Amino acid sequence: MHLDWTALGEVAAVSTGVTVGVVVVFALGVLGLARVEAAREGDGGSDALGLTQAGLCFLACVAVVAYGIYLIVPQFH
Repeated sequence: MHLDWTALGEVAAVSTGVTVGVVVVFALGVLGLARVEAAREGDGGSDALGLTQAGLCFLACVAVVAYGIYLIVPQFH
């Protein structure tokens, strides 16, 4: 049995990078929601900007998860 260690390393690096990226984008979405709460409590800040930030970040997370499911499930191809 022969293992292609280079390909295995590439898969590990890409999956780690995408995982970290999704976590960072999700955290930015939570930060946007926190800004919405701060604006509603009167601490200043833009309510619409935080909501837009959260929406775009969560939409990006959903898109990455949907693409991963598309890649895994063969009936979608």
